[in-house]
Amino acid sequence: MTLGSESNFLERPLSSLVSDAERLTIGSFGPVVTYSRKVFIPLTTLCRDVCHYCTFAKAPRQIRSPYLSREEVLAIARAGAEAGCREALFTLGDRPEARFSAARSALAAMGYRSTLTYLGAMAKAVLDETGLLPHLNAGLMDDADYAALRPVSASMGLMLETASERLSHKDGPHYGSPDKLPARRLEALEAAGRALVPFTTGLLIGIGETRIERIEALQAIRNSHARHRHIQEVIIQNFRAKPGTKMADHPELSLDEHLWTIAVARLILGPDMVIQAPPNLHAPDELAALLRAGVNDWGGVSPVTPDHVNPEAPWPRLDLLDRATSAAGRVLRERLAIGPSFARKPEAWMEPALARVVRRSVDARGLPITDGWHSGTALPMPVERREGVTVQSGRIREILARALKGGRLEEGDIVRLFEADGPDIELITGAADELRRQAIGDAVTFVVNRNINYTNICLYKCGFCAFSKGTAKALRGPAYMLDYEEVARRAVEAADRGATEVCLQGGIHPDYDGNTYINVLRTVHTAAPSIHIHAFSPLEVTHGARTLGLSLHDFLTMLKKEGLATLPGTAAEILDDEVRTIICPDKVNTAEWLDVMRTAHAIGLRSTATIMFGHVDHYAHWARHLLAIRDLQSETGGFTEFVPLPFVHMEAPIWRRGQARSGPSARESLLMHSVARLVLHPLISNIQTSWVKLGEQGVIAALQAGANDLGGVLMDESITRAAGGTNGQAWDADRMTAIAEAAGRFAMQRTTLYQPAAALMTAAE
Repeated sequence: MTLGSESNFLERPLSSLVSDAERLTIGSFGPVVTYSRKVFIPLTTLCRDVCHYCTFAKAPRQIRSPYLSREEVLAIARAGAEAGCREALFTLGDRPEARFSAARSALAAMGYRSTLTYLGAMAKAVLDETGLLPHLNAGLMDDADYAALRPVSASMGLMLETASERLSHKDGPHYGSPDKLPARRLEALEAAGRALVPFTTGLLIGIGETRIERIEALQAIRNSHARHRHIQEVIIQNFRAKPGTKMADHPELSLDEHLWTIAVARLILGPDMVIQAPPNLHAPDELAALLRAGVNDWGGVSPVTPDHVNPEAPWPRLDLLDRATSAAGRVLRERLAIGPSFARKPEAWMEPALARVVRRSVDARGLPITDGWHSGTALPMPVERREGVTVQSGRIREILARALKGGRLEEGDIVRLFEADGPDIELITGAADELRRQAIGDAVTFVVNRNINYTNICLYKCGFCAFSKGTAKALRGPAYMLDYEEVARRAVEAADRGATEVCLQGGIHPDYDGNTYINVLRTVHTAAPSIHIHAFSPLEVTHGARTLGLSLHDFLTMLKKEGLATLPGTAAEILDDEVRTIICPDKVNTAEWLDVMRTAHAIGLRSTATIMFGHVDHYAHWARHLLAIRDLQSETGGFTEFVPLPFVHMEAPIWRRGQARSGPSARESLLMHSVARLVLHPLISNIQTSWVKLGEQGVIAALQAGANDLGGVLMDESITRAAGGTNGQAWDADRMTAIAEAAGRFAMQRTTLYQPAAALMTAAE
């Protein structure tokens, strides 16, 4: 292999390499540094290799038993699960049965033909009985081995260590270790790629290799990854001399040499590769230098088990690791055994059952939701407050400055805001709150309204909808269709209770046509002529127009004449057809939704705009959605407000099938309100927060992060409840007032069009 242009790394100053590496790292990962909370399960310390630096491998006479028993494995895993671990790291020697009769006898006694088949059984036991995700470091394997173990593991790993054949020669550290031949290890990397295994590899540096040989090894890893896209992280591990080994007196690597290799790894492998360095192999005051050189992951850290490979180097306490990471302007975040970029698309890299587990565990970044909060639940929404600055804060401030001036942000800017973490969240929420104060003042508005969902029977197959497709009949209730008399009764009752608005929506019943919607309007307008009718999603409008053979313009004009006053901006979900083809393939597409709203605005019907997020979508989709709303508002001025609706997953069919995440994280839910305020400024002044989705603490947090409106008292909320939501069906005016005051503001009842209302609701039963 030739070095090519990368030979210049040999001549460049370390400071130059580190500067470029840090820039690339921050550009891709921002301030986030990940780690995995794991338990270390040394399934066997027998090994057929004799690496001259290793203390992990033992001879049969040195150990009580060749293998951990099933009970011992599960005891370690259960202790890890109780301590909040998510990964079970299985580490073992390479095919010990090829060398030791004790291993062969032990396997035969347990009923297994090989170490790898026993490993598969133990990984399955841990997965099934504790929920920990196995990561397997099992030495050299071929295509068949990877295929056999893939169903019971989240990821696997094999350190390349070196590409130098020279180190396997006599007197070299790998002499007598057939599994350490670089060609064999590179073939194992290829086999893992062919098997679609998320894979960890890396270098062990300081064992006698040269800088040129390190570059060659990194190039080999890069080339394998280019073919298969399967390398989830590359570890740059420094050699540590261990007493009792042949290399006990071998000099250890200097910090600068480690930094040089990390920086070169970043520059060779590119900005998107996860670069890891074990934090327990350096002094705490050296960790910041590793981060600056290109590290963005600390690997597995266990609160339960020691590092059996480096027993002389205890894991750092997680609070101390967090502190050291923060001191470097970074934010420590937990990850799974499968890397974040792979966890964002688990269906491509895992068996369906494992993909389901991973997908349900993570946010849109591919990082696990660790606080237990989900939208729609009664659990108070946690809000993390972190002071300080990060390496990303300058870029965030630049984006915020443009947003505060009302400029149109680009998609990449918006994605960067959604990726923000740690102290940068405070920057964003603070800027959004200040913008809210300037645009709206301190009033927290709400409308006294009633939802009338006239049917839950629907022709469409939206995967997120539990209202018509949910399996929990106790929540959804039986299929129903209200008759006109009942619709009228509910409208009159709403008016008698002080409501200024009724919101009319329902499923697309197979018997409904455009005349149905006209008759619903006539019914309500006749029964309660003073009440504002806020009705019909763009899907319902499109269905009505098509069934009557009318244009959108003509049908909307008819609806307006019959009393329609405004349209809800529902059925938007995510305005990106890449997402819509998954969650609502037979629904109106992005262009059709926007066309309904454009047409409605043109004839004087104003509308709300919504986003339903946190399922199969990602930050780029959210950015495109916000920009689509902004661009249409710039054209028409017809949107009254923007309403973030976090996905409530519990009874949603797409979630129950394992095809969606479990809603957005608390961080994402809060940021959606702030980022919407910033992106839509100054074109949309009102940002609403949903008490149904977020609960009391959540809406208070949102009100302090850019939101100014609590929506409606609703009286009869049923859609979120059908999905498993537990935050109630109605809030009265007193509760709205208390929430506003808890956020440091005052409440004001409004109309649908954001005019002050004459009187508050008298009662809600």
